[in-house]
Amino acid sequence: MRMNSHLQEGAPDAPRFREALRYWFRLGLISFGGPAGQIAIMHQELVEKRRWISEGRFLHALNYCMLLPGPEAQQLATYIGWLLHRTPGGVAAGVLFVLPSLLLLIALSWLYVSYGNLPLLAALFYGLKPAVTAIVLQAAHRIGTRALANRWLWGLAALSFVAIALLHVPFPYIVLMAAVLGAAGGRWRPALFDGGGRHAARQAHYGAALIDDHTPRPAHAHFRWSRLLGVALIGVALWALPMAALHFWRGAGDTLTHMGWFFTKAALLTFGGAYAVLPYVYQGAVAHFGWLTPAQMIDGLALGETTPGPLIMVVAFVAFVGGHGAALPVGVSPAANAVLAALLVTWFTFLPSFLFILAGAPLVESTRDALHFTAPLTAITAAVVGVVASLAVFFAHHTFWPQGLDHAPDWPSVGVAVMAFVALFQWRIGLVRVLAASALAGVAIKFLF
Repeated sequence: MRMNSHLQEGAPDAPRFREALRYWFRLGLISFGGPAGQIAIMHQELVEKRRWISEGRFLHALNYCMLLPGPEAQQLATYIGWLLHRTPGGVAAGVLFVLPSLLLLIALSWLYVSYGNLPLLAALFYGLKPAVTAIVLQAAHRIGTRALANRWLWGLAALSFVAIALLHVPFPYIVLMAAVLGAAGGRWRPALFDGGGRHAARQAHYGAALIDDHTPRPAHAHFRWSRLLGVALIGVALWALPMAALHFWRGAGDTLTHMGWFFTKAALLTFGGAYAVLPYVYQGAVAHFGWLTPAQMIDGLALGETTPGPLIMVVAFVAFVGGHGAALPVGVSPAANAVLAALLVTWFTFLPSFLFILAGAPLVESTRDALHFTAPLTAITAAVVGVVASLAVFFAHHTFWPQGLDHAPDWPSVGVAVMAFVALFQWRIGLVRVLAASALAGVAIKFLF
């Protein structure tokens, strides 16, 4: 990509493709802390230190990614990689952001299904489960402080909580209803839905950037209908071919085929990040299909929190456990079926994210400062707060009352959750440290008391 002719004085040189690959792989290895932490890492490196992109262009890309279903941090990496090095750059950035987490989760999932009943591992998870409950509650608070700007949005969050926790309304319907309310509210009461997903803070300036606020768009960033249609057709083919192969090889009723369909739908419904879609994954994977138990779902989230990459990678754990316990065709071992399930589910979960960026980014680049879709996003994000709060209640129920509400709570588990909550909210201790301390507390409780 030749942008140097448009550079302001003092802007850095365009990175070579190999240099960008090294950065994206390193990002995949260190991207702990959920989407907020991952976006902060990218901002620090790409905007402040390397100056590959200006703050304004970075935030513009982030606003678009927040409008989409899927993991916004991974989509942002794909977007910036695409800006720098066309489609190969976007694909490489998105894949390398996910790959370390996928490989690590497959290895941890194998250890879990093989040795999860060992006393030491059981003790570690005993401490991790209440910490996860505190983390989900923190996520609800974090999203809520950003999204609930007025009493109407608070009311929408409350309705969402009641709908999913008490009325058991499926998550897709909640997203749809929130989007409709947001679209109507944005037209008739725009002040109530202004700024959803936008980062209105005054932009800082870190010096001239390679892709600066006024840098002309490169040739590949110009929108063309023919290109949009081509990307869409390629995407449909990349989805349809493995799905057709599953139907031909395993049949429509096989577990892996069900997973392909289910996680395709999940990929299109992850507005608001991974915490928002987890109740939907629970409804399908635990309650409907029975691929894993509620306790295993909490264990999977604990593993997802301790690994780098997007939290939605917990779907690889869900698929691994479900594939390991599924009925098997002749000649396929449980371990091989589990690994195949994890790989297929990752493919179906992340494929839409790549397509949204590679198809939509040229249009977004051609309409900078003219996005008109934030009102539905504001409503969806408000509804997500209620959904995530319901997830915290679900985890608390199964963690603190493992034998049911008619029994006394597990007070040591409650104590670990309280300490994790205080560490996260009051002491601002990092997520990984809180999880490590909670795991050690679980070992101490099980072996010393």
